[in-house]
Amino acid sequence: MDGRSLATYRPTKPELAVFVSGVTSMGLEILAVRIVAPQFGSHIYTVGGILTVFLIALSLGYWQGGKRAALATNRQMSWIMLATAVYVGVVIYASDLLLSTTSTLALPPRYASLPAVIVLFGPPTYLLGFVSPYAAELSDKQGTGEASGHVYALGTIGSIVGSGATTFVLIPAMTIDTIGLLFGLILVATALGLMFPAFPRGPTVASVLVAAMLVVAAGAGPVALDHRGDVVYEADTAHQHLEIVDDGDVRTMYLDGSRHSATDLTNPDRHVFTYTKYFHLSMLAVDDHEDVDRVLFVGGGGYTGPQDFAQRYDATVDVVEIDPAVTDAAEEYFGLERGEDLNVHAEDGRQFLRDNDQTYDVIVLDAYKQDQVPFHLTTTEFMELASDRLSDDGVLYANVVSSPSGSGSEFYHAQYRTMETTFPDVYSFRTSDANSVQNVQLVATKSETDFTRADFAERNAERDLGVNLEGAVDNYMSDPDTSDAPVLRDDRGGVDGLLDPMLGQRYVIEETPDGEPASSDEPDPEPVLEADSAPATTPGPDRPSLARRA
Repeated sequence: MDGRSLATYRPTKPELAVFVSGVTSMGLEILAVRIVAPQFGSHIYTVGGILTVFLIALSLGYWQGGKRAALATNRQMSWIMLATAVYVGVVIYASDLLLSTTSTLALPPRYASLPAVIVLFGPPTYLLGFVSPYAAELSDKQGTGEASGHVYALGTIGSIVGSGATTFVLIPAMTIDTIGLLFGLILVATALGLMFPAFPRGPTVASVLVAAMLVVAAGAGPVALDHRGDVVYEADTAHQHLEIVDDGDVRTMYLDGSRHSATDLTNPDRHVFTYTKYFHLSMLAVDDHEDVDRVLFVGGGGYTGPQDFAQRYDATVDVVEIDPAVTDAAEEYFGLERGEDLNVHAEDGRQFLRDNDQTYDVIVLDAYKQDQVPFHLTTTEFMELASDRLSDDGVLYANVVSSPSGSGSEFYHAQYRTMETTFPDVYSFRTSDANSVQNVQLVATKSETDFTRADFAERNAERDLGVNLEGAVDNYMSDPDTSDAPVLRDDRGGVDGLLDPMLGQRYVIEETPDGEPASSDEPDPEPVLEADSAPATTPGPDRPSLARRA
């Protein structure tokens, strides 16, 4: 097709149907990740399950559509478009209910998301699969080969548009429900276009009713009481689902359904999550904490750790947070104040270290989740890069989500062994007496130190950090047996397989009691043991309330 014919090209009705089916099928596939991840996590099994279900549903649709293609008409395709739009309305309105219901099924954790994906996205994808063979049958192209190739090309172009637009335009700018509404209305408009210029009464009335249903579904979602508290802010960012939830005096940031940061609104100096207090163990590992001039946090979240370091020490704190929306939420809801002592960089942590020759005394790695770990921040190559950016007696601190031993400890052991390949000494501290999945803290020193528990206790007593670390020092662990653990490398990280045993396990986060000050000379009180809201068991939020609610 030359330039002149391309400029005057007008798609036929079957061609329009194929293009729109490609746009919506791929758009729904991208959207499925954002809908399902807050409930079941965004690990490889969730994403792989979504891809598998979509491909199976499309294949079944192609097969059944091909068998019935001899009877295909534009009117039949319009009914397919309307039926798909109806199911998109179901997804908009009832996704939370369907997700929470299917999550109770007794399935191995790696397969837990499959029922939800099948129920939510199997039927509409199956229906869209009918469009391509119908369009090939109705094509005005000469020969089966030419007609099939034309349909495949248009469908693929539609998929490219749907994937790119949903990923780079729609998700950053709109809520999940609004995007679903947009796809539904596009399907309704296509159904009407397939009937143009004649508008039979039945399909026309149905189109109006379906459009009205979509608007109602997007604007009046199911009433649900969020057990976590009052959702004061909610958004889908380019990277994850972000929520700010107030439960009494405690404000918590949730990322993809998991708690990430928390602050006490009546006592901002309190370390709500005990593990954030452990960050200060890095100041016991350096030669002299008063000589610490620059600290880097990889991962910002609610910025509770970076702000605490900036206020407590005479040091400049750099924070690398890949998601700008998270930083914006921290400014709005967690009191983040940027300044000369606290600098924020919106980029990947490894890229920042690679492109920046700044030397740091302490690097705090706080970018891991229970079900999703950026593998490129775990490997030997990353550890060598971090070591190059540390001062001679610098410290790398890693907040690892894992079990200290037994089932669920594989990632901890692999991370420990990988850090040992670069750093002379690595120390680990558990944050809970339970052997559940928890925040295990690793402290690696660039110089040889050979610290014992007594050494850490002595330094804690001698140094005026303003933070009571007695409980953290007491949780010092002996070196784990890592003989069977792999060394993580860029070319064969294998992190997802190491996280697999933790799927479905209870993630325990210790919390300090209400009213505990940030600094104290008294030992830590008995901790409050609380399980994180695991994505596989926690109902999702009332998604229609995505606007800010003060």
